[in-house]
Amino acid sequence: MRVAPVGLVTRDPFVFGCDVAALTHGHPTGYLAAGAFALMISAVVTGESLGDATSAAIDRLRQDPASTEVVEALEKAVAMAATTEPCPETVAQLGEGKVAEEALAIGTYCALVAPDFTSGVRLAVNHGGDSDSTGSICGNLLGAAWGVSAISNDFLEPLEGRSVIAQVADDLFDMFVGGSPPSWERYPGW
Repeated sequence: MRVAPVGLVTRDPFVFGCDVAALTHGHPTGYLAAGAFALMISAVVTGESLGDATSAAIDRLRQDPASTEVVEALEKAVAMAATTEPCPETVAQLGEGKVAEEALAIGTYCALVAPDFTSGVRLAVNHGGDSDSTGSICGNLLGAAWGVSAISNDFLEPLEGRSVIAQVADDLFDMFVGGSPPSWERYPGW
């Protein structure tokens, strides 16, 4: 879940996402899921739909023979998004989110079926597994796809450090997507 910003900062978010995750997730399934997530974030930020971004991630994963678990999990999420009713029981069929491929599948499924930001994140966190990871993945995908205007003020108003978080997010986007450097005074030592 920590590689979401990687989707903004590089021309090859899949490889960089894998490299960043491999620092702590040495198993290929862990770092390949992270690479796929970074690629999905990059795709939706540049205007692709969540469905197309997921397909692109699956296609890229298939290039690595160690990606079977992640590909199968994402394919199941996509199939379920097209055929099943969004509910906690459906989420449970994707796993508990305690391993990378399950967390990515749950977060992706919830983003794909979300009619709005709040509903998607609620679905992603209301299960008995690793709900902070699945909620973060879903929220990052929906936020990247729909922007901050899709996030309810009920979530934003009580957020501690909101102005700093918003400024850093805007600076990352401007620098790596928009091509405009931030005001470097905000980042001493950079």
